[in-house]
Amino acid sequence: MRDNDRRTPLWQAIAQTLSAGIADGIYAEGARLPTEAELAARFGVNRHTVRHALKSLADSGLVRSRRGAGVFVTATPTDYPIGRRVRFHQNVLAAGRTPEKRFLQIEDRAATPAEAARLQIETGAAICIYHGLSLASGQPIALFASQFPACRLPGIARALQETNGVTEALARCGVGDYTRASTRISARSASATQALQLHLTEGAPLIYATGLNVDPEGMPVEFGMTWFAGDRVTLTLGEGV
Repeated sequence: MRDNDRRTPLWQAIAQTLSAGIADGIYAEGARLPTEAELAARFGVNRHTVRHALKSLADSGLVRSRRGAGVFVTATPTDYPIGRRVRFHQNVLAAGRTPEKRFLQIEDRAATPAEAARLQIETGAAICIYHGLSLASGQPIALFASQFPACRLPGIARALQETNGVTEALARCGVGDYTRASTRISARSASATQALQLHLTEGAPLIYATGLNVDPEGMPVEFGMTWFAGDRVTLTLGEGV
């Protein structure tokens, strides 16, 4: 089979294998990866192919090359618990990283039938969608889009823009507490735009998670969609999932 007939380029398959090794703890943070010659022998390829794979990992922020010393792991996946209370800042801080959210867009529009059913509002009622990028110690780890029933949460768009945090924004709208009612997790491949924003290669593995958050009375206050960079986050499932 010719190389151009392969579904996955060899360098990309090698990069995925090495990133999986980092995620599994085979290569710990600060550890030196095998040399180019060792990797070339292991995978049966030339050193140019290995070099391409290592450059991909470096572009993703997972490794760093030190001249004359080798290639070292600079980051390991961030543990991200999913349970009854999912709080981005708390999760990232608990993993020893610095949390950051970057605002991308606030979208206001009418709810589709499917969106209305999830949020328990009328079809066509106003919803607010918050698009953003989540980072851990400066490294992009996820893209997200959160839908809120604006018809029940007046002022939510402004609160999100001013606080840049869901918990505080909901508190401003009278929701003092909320919990996770349901979570779904599946696998996706990064689109060209997702890869650009997450500093990945197109087609890189993503973990796609959706979750419905409800107030103490059980009314939906947020439906979240998150695309995690698969090699930068380890999702851990806790109570209530």
